[in-house]
Amino acid sequence: MSDRARGEGHRGGFGEFGGERAGLIERTFRERIVLVGVTLPPHDDDETERSLDELARLVDTAGADAVARVLQHRGAPDPATYIGKGKLAELRELCEAVDADTVVFDDELTPAQQRNLEQALGRTAIDRTAVILDIFAQNAHSQEGKAQVLLAMLRYRLPRLRGRGTALSQQAGGIGARRGPGETKLEVDRRRIERQIHRLEADLRRIATVRRTQAKARTRSRLHTVAIVGYTNAGKSTLLNRLTDAGVLVEDRLFATLDATTRRLHLPGGETVLVSDTVGFITKLPHQLVEAFRSTLEVVTDADLLIHLVDASSPDPEHDMDAVGQVLAEIGAGQIPQLLVINKADLAQGAAARLASAHPGSVVVSARTGQGIDTLLRALADRLRAMTTVHELVVPFDRGDVLASLHREGEVLVEAATEGGMRVRARLDDASATRWHEFVVS
Repeated sequence: MSDRARGEGHRGGFGEFGGERAGLIERTFRERIVLVGVTLPPHDDDETERSLDELARLVDTAGADAVARVLQHRGAPDPATYIGKGKLAELRELCEAVDADTVVFDDELTPAQQRNLEQALGRTAIDRTAVILDIFAQNAHSQEGKAQVLLAMLRYRLPRLRGRGTALSQQAGGIGARRGPGETKLEVDRRRIERQIHRLEADLRRIATVRRTQAKARTRSRLHTVAIVGYTNAGKSTLLNRLTDAGVLVEDRLFATLDATTRRLHLPGGETVLVSDTVGFITKLPHQLVEAFRSTLEVVTDADLLIHLVDASSPDPEHDMDAVGQVLAEIGAGQIPQLLVINKADLAQGAAARLASAHPGSVVVSARTGQGIDTLLRALADRLRAMTTVHELVVPFDRGDVLASLHREGEVLVEAATEGGMRVRARLDDASATRWHEFVVS
């Protein structure tokens, strides 16, 4: 690390995950970062460059500056240092030339690779996962969000524990340890982290239980649920605010919103649905985060329909869509019906039109200006109606509760008084049709 980084103003940087305030470190300067990408089969240089561009945005969001990048072709990563010896020497020279504080690799490093790289480079070496964890730590505000981020950090840190100098010296043996040496500091740290992990897992299980109870209540209400998913910074929170006046924080930065927000939305046909905003997805989203945020992501897996929001102004929106599809598949939501919504038409009208042409059935909007929102609401209502069936029912005049439920749970198309009771023609989902099967006549 450079002398500037070691100066009095330095209070930590990427990858310093010690303590329960891990990652929540106020920096008094912007670190200088060198990015490293390795092109491995079957990928090509263009893909690696796009991934490095995204990594540069992540680094900027985390509060640092990417000052240089290094690219290498390899058939497989080097087991010891990820990159080859020649490239490692070149990287060290570059770091000295640009006075870099930290080197960030685009792919996850093993603990041994990270240790070897730091020894060879003489400065901190971390990977994409550490940067994303750092950003999540900065943006977590709710109790659940903080617990999820800390759990992910501890799972990431545990295999990377290592002694430093006398830190590996053995502790004095106490009662029950008279016959041998005490535990090493490394063993004590590992056990402490494991205890923290177990406690956080228990806390999140309790929160998940509450979420499932709330989900059951929503199921009983028979309101359709819609989740907005998309690449980070695609405009999900802006769209939720536009649709429901939710008041969710909106910032032009990656992962500005981590906590799921659910609001009621009234559709043009009179139906009421529940719409949820979710954490943004990204290429190579760390497995630790997917696991830690699984309870939050249940709003996606339990949804009846997904609004897949795409940023038309993105350099590669198709790549963003593929990344979202991969994460949806990983969390078990790949088969849920989707409505593709192309956002930011006010910034990229031509690109939005081309995307819409390539994906029939999609809707073009600008969540910021309100352009296309009415079209989106009609499309959303049509897609939800398509998931229901029209039933004809005869409800006795003294069963006003059934008539009220039909209006609340479905879309009543025709309602007329007949000799046998109120004859109702309504769109109902399978659960509602089964519930009121005694009144169904066709």
